[in-house]
Formats: sequence, structure tokens, C-alpha cells
Amino acid sequence: MNWFEAAFLGFIQGLTEFLPISSSAHLRIVGELLPNAQDPGAAFTAITQLGTETAVVVYFWRDIVRIVKAWFGSLAGRVPRGDPDAKMGWLVILGSIPIVLLGFLFQDQIEGALRSLWLIATMLIIFGIILAIADTIGRQNRDLTELTYKHGILYGFAQAMALVPGVSRSGGTITAGLLMGYTRESAARYSFLLAIPAVFGSGVYQLVKSYDEPGPFSLAETALATGVAFIVGFVIIGWFLRYVSTRSYRLFVWYRILLGLAIYLLLGYGVIQP
Repeated sequence: MNWFEAAFLGFIQGLTEFLPISSSAHLRIVGELLPNAQDPGAAFTAITQLGTETAVVVYFWRDIVRIVKAWFGSLAGRVPRGDPDAKMGWLVILGSIPIVLLGFLFQDQIEGALRSLWLIATMLIIFGIILAIADTIGRQNRDLTELTYKHGILYGFAQAMALVPGVSRSGGTITAGLLMGYTRESAARYSFLLAIPAVFGSGVYQLVKSYDEPGPFSLAETALATGVAFIVGFVIIGWFLRYVSTRSYRLFVWYRILLGLAIYLLLGYGVIQP
């Protein structure tokens, strides 16, 4: 694969990472539609996510610094354990455990069988319907100051479902948040913060691993894709938070369902390979 394809996939990564439509699914699908049709691979996906997560760090920099200071302060006894920012630090750590453990245990499946386009299409449709239900029945009367440790764990397991391409990291956590009664914007904000440790850990691991197991792109091409993903992702974060503060997730629900059905058709007619 070439520089243009790397940059284009970086654009797709930045465009879709924070929307509840699964960036890993889009990279897998678009890779098959490019001239050099090929799966970009789980490693390329994880590394380019370093770009989008860096965008999260930049966008939420003040919040992150405040949370980190409060968390360390609580360890030293200078900040009460019940301080909202200190508590958020513990919640992010707690919520990151499920995806780390499951990602380690099922690494081979994640990089292999779970990347089947038949499965991805199915997950897009199923979890699109679940998101629609959550958006409809969720009470949406809680904000992040009411986040409990129990809910933090549930958020964590919802995020872990995104190890299956097509589920969507933001989609899984946002759906869980809506079902637990959190507002659309609160669920989206926490999904961004919760993803930081897991995505950086996975991306750095795959970056080191790629030295011994090169994929379809060189490290320079992957770096280009990661930079493009950062720029596009930073723009999308602001737009998405403004969008969900006044609108429902119905647009993304229909998009997921239609995309899943389109993949079925493309597979059925042999246009793309599973």
C-alpha cells in the first residue's frame, strides 16, 4: 500500500474514531475498497488511534491536568478521596481494566477471526439497534458528578466490547451511559476520557511490535496516517460534543444499519472479500 492510501485511512480514522460507528470497522472496510485491496491490520488501526487519542489529550488538556493533580493529591492526602476530580481519576483506571485484560487474553482472535467483514456488518447492525433503544429509553438525567464505581466498571466492560470491530468504542460506552441514565454529552465525554489509557497502551504496544512484524504500511506511512488522524480527530471532537448536546443519536443509528446492510450486499456479490 502507498502514501496516499495511508493518508486516506488516517483521515477515515480521525473522522470515525469518536463517532459511535466504529473506526476499526471503517478502516477494515475501506482497506478492501482501495486499489491495493488489503486489510490494514489491527496494528495499523491501533497505532493510528494514537493520533486521535492525542487529539483527546489536547482537547481535554485542562480537565486531564486537573484530574491527574487531584488524583495524586488524594494519594498524598492533600485532596479528599471524595473529591470529584480525584474520583474521576480512579474511575478511569478502574474502567480501563476490562479492556486491558480481555485485549491481552483474546489478542489472537482480535487480530484474526474477529476482523471478518461478515461479523463486522452484523455488529454494526446489532449495536446500532441497541444504541437506538438506549437513546430512546435512557432517562438522561445524570451528569458525570454522579458517576459511581459500579457504573465505572460497567462502562469499562462496555468499552471492552469494542475489541470486536463494528461495535465501536465510543458507541459501546455511550450506549452503556445512556442505559444507566447519563446525558448524551456526559456519556460522550466520559467515553473520550476512558479511552485514553487503553488506546495509548495498545498503540504503543503495537508500535513496538511492528518493528518485528511489519504490516502493509511502513512506519513512515503509518506516522503520516497518525498525524492526519490527529488533525481530523481534533475537529470531530468539538463538532460531536456540540451535536449530541442538542440532538439524538438517530443519525448514527441509521448510518450503522445501512452500512451493515451495504457490506452484506458487497460480500454477497463478491465485490469485497470477508
